Amino acid sequence: MKDIKLIIAILLVAIVWGTTFLGIHIAVETIPGWFVAGIRQMIAGIIMMLILLYRKELKWIGWKNLSYQIIFSILMLIGANGLTTVAEETLTSSLASLISATTPILVFIGSIFIGLEKFSYKGLFGILLCFSGILFIFWDGLQDLANPSYLNGILLMLGAISGWALGTLFTKKLKLKVDNITLNLFYQFLFAGIAQIGLALQFSEQYNFENWSIKSLGAMLYLAIFGSVIAFYSFHYALTKVSPIQISILSYINTIIAIILGWLILNEEITLKFILAAFFIITGVFITNYKPEMLKRKKA
Repeated sequence: MKDIKLIIAILLVAIVWGTTFLGIHIAVETIPGWFVAGIRQMIAGIIMMLILLYRKELKWIGWKNLSYQIIFSILMLIGANGLTTVAEETLTSSLASLISATTPILVFIGSIFIGLEKFSYKGLFGILLCFSGILFIFWDGLQDLANPSYLNGILLMLGAISGWALGTLFTKKLKLKVDNITLNLFYQFLFAGIAQIGLALQFSEQYNFENWSIKSLGAMLYLAIFGSVIAFYSFHYALTKVSPIQISILSYINTIIAIILGWLILNEEITLKFILAAFFIITGVFITNYKPEMLKRKKA
């Protein structure tokens, strides 16, 4: 029973992050994507600020640390999260989640190039499986790429997974020590929120606030509180108990949850080829990232 908090944390990360693709799709039904992303991060930043004020930990982090937080924010919050949000204006939540699931492959390939990983035939096999899954996705839909909106959505998702991969590699390469993750996250959220709202005002063609539905506003609030704050806290609590590699397994669960929710709630079409694509991609990512320590508990 002493691990009940860990179990709750893991369940929250797996379920909540799996629902964010659905939440984004509902939010962008009436709210432009950049507004959804920006307001979400601003709300999360305000929550982090209140927590820091309560703990009396709100302080200046210095220009050097601030520069790191801005890089993280640009790559992971503005790049990965923001571009995914805008992409779901034209893509289904299922397709967005499946493309997002290939991110660990980019991290693995990038790690080889910068010397953090060694080439292996196991990794190559996983990459080929993942690529096979991507072929299954687009095999019958190549003609859809002629649709500018659809093509833009795909390109945005490619930018999103690239941003997350680069942010992950940046973190791994620098091996930065984190003294107060809540404080760092506050600066990341604040910067991302301001930047994305600026992008929304610049690039959103129509943002009549009176057209924003209660359902979309509720989804955006859910993304801020659960997707950004609660899931993040749960993720870092879990990291104190188990290894990052073990936590990475949750990304496979996230994708499955996102696909099932898209089918059940949004009536998104799930074909046999889509299921096969999901199987190949998830299996490929797992094989590429599998290490024996996945099955071992982290030592205190």
